[in-house]
Amino acid sequence: MTFVVADAEATEYDVWSPDLVVAHLCMSDAIIARAGRALAPGHAFAFVALHTDHWSETGRPSRFAYDEDHARTALADAGFAIEHRSVEREVTTFRSVEEALAAVLGLEERWRVDGRWVRYIRFLEQGGRTLTRSHLIVKARRA
Repeated sequence: MTFVVADAEATEYDVWSPDLVVAHLCMSDAIIARAGRALAPGHAFAFVALHTDHWSETGRPSRFAYDEDHARTALADAGFAIEHRSVEREVTTFRSVEEALAAVLGLEERWRVDGRWVRYIRFLEQGGRTLTRSHLIVKARRA
């Protein structure tokens, strides 16, 4: 058995003729299409992607986030049949604004750049005290 680690956004997988393609938190329609081109019928593609509910309190989903419908369409377009699809969601509730801010301390700079910081602060000022982490988990098989 050989494992190949590669840049999922820049590599054509068919150079290895893989039996399985796995992606974790880096997801795009291009990755799905590459897996569809590389995998023989019956072989599997599995991924964990950010779900559109991830950090929903910021009012803006990640550009890498998927919802169930988008994933279903992209996978079907690439020739996959979904065998498993679920959403893993964890909502943390904070007792105070300070506690909520401490939980996202490492994200402030990135969120400031793309506008999420202002939205999260507004959410907290309006009484919000949660932060959602949400992932879409999929296993599909090449038809």
